[in-house]
Amino acid sequence: MAINYTKRILIAGSSTDCSNDESMAAQSNETHILIIEDDQGRKEFTLENSLYSIGRDRECDIHLVSQFVSRRHATLVKLPRDDKNDKRYYYRIVDGDVRGKPSSNGLMINGRKIPAHDLKNEDEVVFGPQVRAIYYLLQRDATQTGQTDASEYDITLINPSMTEDTED
Repeated sequence: MAINYTKRILIAGSSTDCSNDESMAAQSNETHILIIEDDQGRKEFTLENSLYSIGRDRECDIHLVSQFVSRRHATLVKLPRDDKNDKRYYYRIVDGDVRGKPSSNGLMINGRKIPAHDLKNEDEVVFGPQVRAIYYLLQRDATQTGQTDASEYDITLINPSMTEDTED
C-alpha cells in the first residue's frame, strides 16, 4: 500500500498542497521569473518549485550576496489561484524563514515595508541597500502551443517604383 505524502505549507493564513506541482506547471500558460540584483550583479531565476528560501546563506535556493541581507531573509511560496478550475498559481513572498523568524531589516515591496505580499507582474522587492528583485509574470496565449497563425507573418512588400525619390 502506497502512502501519499503531501507537504502542507501554512504561511500568512493560506495553505497549499505541493504534491501536484507537476500538474500545475504542465497545464499553466504562465512563466514566473525573478530577476535578482545584488553585489555580484544580475541573476535570473525561473520559478517552478513550491518553495524557495532567499538569503545570504549559501544553502538558500536563491543566494543573495550582500552584508545587509539576513541569512534567511525571505521565503517564496507557490499558491494555487482561488478558482478550483484554474490551474494557474501565484507566488507569495514572506519576510523571514519558513519557521516564521523574520529577517533583521524586513522587505520593502513597491516602496512599502510589509511582511508578506502576493506577487504581481513587475513588483519590486528590496532586501537591502543595492539588493533587489523584480518579479515578472509572463503569460503565453493558449493558442500559441506550437501552432502559428498566418497573420503572425503578415509581410507587406513595397515595390521600389512606388516610393517617391526625395533627391530631386
